[in-house]
Amino acid sequence: MTDFHFGTVLNAVVYALIGIVLFVGTFIVIDKVTPFHLWKEIVDDKNVALAILLGAMSIGLCIIIAAAVH
Repeated sequence: MTDFHFGTVLNAVVYALIGIVLFVGTFIVIDKVTPFHLWKEIVDDKNVALAILLGAMSIGLCIIIAAAVH
């Protein structure tokens, strides 16, 4: 059985927080670059195509961030 290292858990938490901050920051930039407000389009106007596109972009961005952090 291996020993428990607090530093390993701390590193995982720090990298997870960095990944979340990068994802939220990128989402805000994408929202500012588009000519309309994304949340209003998805929630109020029920734009399913935009929701699917944004979901695919989010998954792709998360994969890139996870690879860079790992």
